[in-house]
Amino acid sequence: MTRLTVAQATVRFLAHQWSERDGERHRLISGCFGIFGHGNVAGIGQALLEEGFPYHMARNEQAMVHTAVGYARTQDRLRTYACTTSIGPGATNMVTGAALATINRLPVLLLPGDIFATRSANPVLQELEDARSYDVSVNDCLKPVSKYWDRINRPEQLPSALLAAMRVLTDPAETGAVTLALPQDVQAEAYDWPDELFEDRVWHVGRPVPEPAALARAAAFLTAAERPLIVAGGGVIYSGAAGELRAFAEQTGVPVAETQAGKGSLAWDHPCAVGAIGATGSTAANALAREADVVLGIGTRYSDFTTASRSLFARPGVRFVNLNVAAFDAAKHAGESLVADARAGLAALRGAVGDWAVPESYQEEARILVARWNTTVDQAYALGHTPLPAQSEILGVVNEVSGPRDVVVCAAGAMPGDLHKLWRARDPKGYHVEYGFSCMGYEIAGGLGVKLAAPDRDVFVMVGDGSYLMMAQELVTAVAEGVKLIVVLVNNHGYASIGGLSETVGAQRFGTAYRDREGGLLPVDLAANAASLGADVERAGTIAEFRAALQRAKESARTTVVHVETDPLVSAPGSEAWWDVPVAEVSALETTQEARARYEKERQARRSYL
Repeated sequence: MTRLTVAQATVRFLAHQWSERDGERHRLISGCFGIFGHGNVAGIGQALLEEGFPYHMARNEQAMVHTAVGYARTQDRLRTYACTTSIGPGATNMVTGAALATINRLPVLLLPGDIFATRSANPVLQELEDARSYDVSVNDCLKPVSKYWDRINRPEQLPSALLAAMRVLTDPAETGAVTLALPQDVQAEAYDWPDELFEDRVWHVGRPVPEPAALARAAAFLTAAERPLIVAGGGVIYSGAAGELRAFAEQTGVPVAETQAGKGSLAWDHPCAVGAIGATGSTAANALAREADVVLGIGTRYSDFTTASRSLFARPGVRFVNLNVAAFDAAKHAGESLVADARAGLAALRGAVGDWAVPESYQEEARILVARWNTTVDQAYALGHTPLPAQSEILGVVNEVSGPRDVVVCAAGAMPGDLHKLWRARDPKGYHVEYGFSCMGYEIAGGLGVKLAAPDRDVFVMVGDGSYLMMAQELVTAVAEGVKLIVVLVNNHGYASIGGLSETVGAQRFGTAYRDREGGLLPVDLAANAASLGADVERAGTIAEFRAALQRAKESARTTVVHVETDPLVSAPGSEAWWDVPVAEVSALETTQEARARYEKERQARRSYL
């Protein structure tokens, strides 16, 4: 037996947890991000010090969860970080990060402090008093956004909770945020623990194979198809299935479209790659989707952007075959469920379809559509717009200057949609856009996690002025940790994407511009702000200046922010796809009335897929 506090036992346990897949073993919890307060400094804080566990000081609790998520995604969900906070606002600040992790099916361990289990001093500082129950704390806010949640009120509860937490973190079908709420008095309480609790424990991440009958049904659907289309989602990348996908596409000739999370599954110039799909997709992929008779979804959860709000797959009688490790996602759109790991499932499916391939005429049609789209992208990259450049030109330069293995990171605003359409991904890990929660403020914090996970790659963080103002402080963490980021700060003085959406719903860009009451630009200097946080800063006014500044940032060893202004009214090429945002049914505004009429017409294309 070993006598330790609950906090010391927790940290020592985490140090001995490993994940394993395909014979490769990884430390499951690589370290801990934290901000200390009275609710965790004497418990988890003291334990981290005594146990010598890797620790990184964060500047914002939401941001440190984003950093852990960026790290976990880059590590294919096989490794992650723990995040510890005090009680009160420290804990509730993690709710948004937890929701982002769970929505994106990415593992992160949250260790918030909690109120006294003994209730000996309540109400303690920052305690939420609820007259209905003394067992309620602000940590209950984390329940709906966690895949596993527990409160450790007694030391005896800790071992089973820790094991349950590790099980969920390493389950590809169930993973997300895991929360263990730790009352501050319990954290410091000593207990005699069985020694086997602290032995190395390996959590095996398997590759479930398809059930034979389901595989036969899926193969029958595919081989009967004349115009099949693959939709590659994030599961392709997390399972390391890019090679199997490429082999399957080359064997069968089936075109491959990609979701936001799946972008990079095939290199952009692969003969079977038709680009992004959905509301922010390429016209090539969307044209094929509208006429597809069978859709093979691999590792996708079919978000509304992917399906263009269920209007994209428009062919009468279209059927879905869904290969997914999660039965919940595999059953969507009344599809033929193929519950399996993406790599194992694709290998089995490739064998099951034999020498079947789509007609050469269909492959040629796809190639023609892609060639047209590539011409459109070339034009968007080289618009020559003045006096301010277009955002698409900025993306083109970043694509040009970045290396084949470098990573672009983004999350919210107009840029994720433009990146999905226009970015030419060359590596399965080269595109990292958080579009499950599309959380403003993710970019810099998430980019920090990506760089920690892949220190041999340059990380280009694309962030708009709106997102930058939401959460820029992790620049300080990057500087403190000596982690180099290349941050492209695109300033268009407002919410460009929502401004455009506001126009389409008849709301006249109301409340979407950063202006003073007289309509003038605000005297805010974001580049100076970045410099004050310790980053090197470059300012660019033209595309030529931007290219040169970006090249200097790439050659530098320090975190560098490249600030550039763009014209918010120049849109990227359209996707010829719809996104369902309801418009006011009655209005005195003529613009809203016109928008409602368009909405009524457009929503007629929505399908039930039953």
